[in-house]
Amino acid sequence: MFQGAIALSLDAKGRLAIPARHRDSLVPDGAPLVITAHPHQCLLVYPRSTWEGIRQQVSALPGLDPVTASLKRLLIGFAQEEELDAAGRVLVAPSSRQWAGLDKQVWLVGQGSHFELWSDAGWQKQQEAMLALSSGALPTGFESLAL
Repeated sequence: MFQGAIALSLDAKGRLAIPARHRDSLVPDGAPLVITAHPHQCLLVYPRSTWEGIRQQVSALPGLDPVTASLKRLLIGFAQEEELDAAGRVLVAPSSRQWAGLDKQVWLVGQGSHFELWSDAGWQKQQEAMLALSSGALPTGFESLAL
């Protein structure tokens, strides 16, 4: 289970050090992890076993609808399998870094089954959007949630 928001840094080569407490779950038995683009201009970081089921679902969608085809190109086209190096770092491909606007400071944000990887500016915008939610109606399914 991946949760929490962690400020991290990309090194000069575009590598991200995965926090030690998440390494075994993210790359069980040394399997690669998968990094892909998200339409909200962040990246998604999955254990490969979790990503495989999602990739199959996305691949099975019809490709003639322009919106569906674009989402397939984004999710599958950007997907990269990456292995951790001996120091627990993973390379984030230049094309993925460009898509998400990643610079030195980034945020790794847990989403249960995977992580989102945000630029510092993108994460700040998300936090502002979260604050704005407090004055509006809750989305379906959240109205009965007890916190």
